[in-house]
Amino acid sequence: MSETRHVPVMLRRCLDMLAPALTPPAGASPAAGEGPVVVDCTLGLGGHSEALLTRFPEARLIALDRDKEALRLSGERLARFGDRATLVHAVYDELPEVLDRLSVPRVQGILFDLGVSSMQLDEADRGFAYAQDAPLDMRMDQTTGISAAEVLNTYPPGELVRILRAYGEEKQAKRIVAAVVREREKEPFTNSARLVELIRDALPQAAKRTGGNPAKRTFQALRIEVNGELTVLERAVPAAVRALAVGGRIAVLSYHSLEDRLVKQVFAAGAATTAPPGLPVVPERYQPRLKLLTRGAELPTEEEIAENRRAAPARLRGAERIREDNP
Repeated sequence: MSETRHVPVMLRRCLDMLAPALTPPAGASPAAGEGPVVVDCTLGLGGHSEALLTRFPEARLIALDRDKEALRLSGERLARFGDRATLVHAVYDELPEVLDRLSVPRVQGILFDLGVSSMQLDEADRGFAYAQDAPLDMRMDQTTGISAAEVLNTYPPGELVRILRAYGEEKQAKRIVAAVVREREKEPFTNSARLVELIRDALPQAAKRTGGNPAKRTFQALRIEVNGELTVLERAVPAAVRALAVGGRIAVLSYHSLEDRLVKQVFAAGAATTAPPGLPVVPERYQPRLKLLTRGAELPTEEEIAENRRAAPARLRGAERIREDNP
């Protein structure tokens, strides 16, 4: 079931980007347990992980996910790889602690596939999808944290407006929040259909004619808030760069401009010299630590989007570690 509904985004390009770091030199045959280590920070249903283990037979995989159901399903999918795959229940900003616990000082490859997994979108009772009525939950880890319903029902109006503007880039945030506050006083929100209907009624006609489902931006904003996604990502990407061995590579798939901007900033900072201006020769300690592997963000092909509409907003960036951190 999981394999048929899950189509990994930009799979071949991700594998090609990581390949130089995960392919042993010609003629080299690493001893057992000494091959390259690759981390899938967003395991989901395991499509990228399965492809990594298949294409790079010397590699060992460490895969993280905060969703226990995703871990269970992926565990079944990856069982045939035996102890080459280590699956961990963790959020991706916990990568340093996970590697420390597993006694892995540095890794050769890291992949992030951000956003909502196919499973979370497809399971109606998770409340991620605005196209079907479901409890307003949206927690990627359903064992902890507050739900989207609690955010809607308890946050002050000003905070809700900030979230919709910052995380959903919703221009009509004030209108939507005014309607939410008015309605939650009558009856707390519990299900997605009521919120979708409220948004449709609150928006002016012109706003409803552009950009797909008018609830899309609000649902995105709530999901990011519930799961602390940008806060986690702000910690996770720099930590991942630090975990790379020299020659190691990182690939990040983002699905909206806020994520992509954050990844771009971390990579750009790593690829820039830190020397004071005006030095005639830049000493080694000021040299860049990263080499960018993409010019801007790479986009999925039209063919891929035609086959998998969820690939449409994807943006891929990659970088290679070329030096240790400055002392």
